[in-house]
Amino acid sequence: MLRELKLKGRKDDLNGCAIAVDNVSKTFKIPHERKITVFEHLAGLFRGNSYRYEVFYALKNLNFSIKHGETFGLIGPNGCGKSTLLKVVAGVLYPDEGRVRVNGQVAPFLELGVGFQPELSAKENVYLYGAIMGLTRKEIDQRYDEIMEFSELKRFENMKLRNFSSGMYVRLAFATAIQTDPDIMLVDEVLAVGDEAFQKKCREKIDEIRRAGKTILLVSHDLATVQSLCERCLLLNGGQMVKLGETGSVLAEYNRMRSERTL
Repeated sequence: MLRELKLKGRKDDLNGCAIAVDNVSKTFKIPHERKITVFEHLAGLFRGNSYRYEVFYALKNLNFSIKHGETFGLIGPNGCGKSTLLKVVAGVLYPDEGRVRVNGQVAPFLELGVGFQPELSAKENVYLYGAIMGLTRKEIDQRYDEIMEFSELKRFENMKLRNFSSGMYVRLAFATAIQTDPDIMLVDEVLAVGDEAFQKKCREKIDEIRRAGKTILLVSHDLATVQSLCERCLLLNGGQMVKLGETGSVLAEYNRMRSERTL
């Protein structure tokens, strides 16, 4: 399955790449004044006040590609554009300029549990969330026991989700989402949630998927995890590319910039 976002020009193949990001920019408008009601907007117009805002570049002129079967790291300080980029690749957001081409089935692990209904049981939410993630009811039937085993929540399957702790909530969401068997995984800080034992279990599962030849785009502040899993890495700052290359050299540049406080 070849998906192309915001195509400008002719459509070509990806030359063995799973993801190609070409001259991508994404902006947001930041208002200078807060106007909540329609009356406030109309009153401002009658007074001759234009609605003022500034344009904020969350991403600016990004160019890179990720090969099939590669585990690729995305690092940078908070607010540098990492999560925005993952949402653009996932198709949740669209670029204002440039294009993103994705070749394969994508599973975005961006905000685990979005779509869960607290008044439904854990079992009912597995079927609901599985459907949101693209699984058929038959596929969920076949994988349900594995989902509950991985999450270690079998005894709570008939409990309403509103009675779950945050850790149980995340365990159920991850265990369900991981069953989609995607070609490409977009992972945003998933390995930093839950208790230490579950984090270890998640890392082992991600490593298993990596060894199976799947493509992974990983966002993490845990540099040790990035070093151990990723062949290459991209450092972002202020929505722009700072360094792209072998993981060790990119992490060294990141640490240097942090020590010099240039990030």
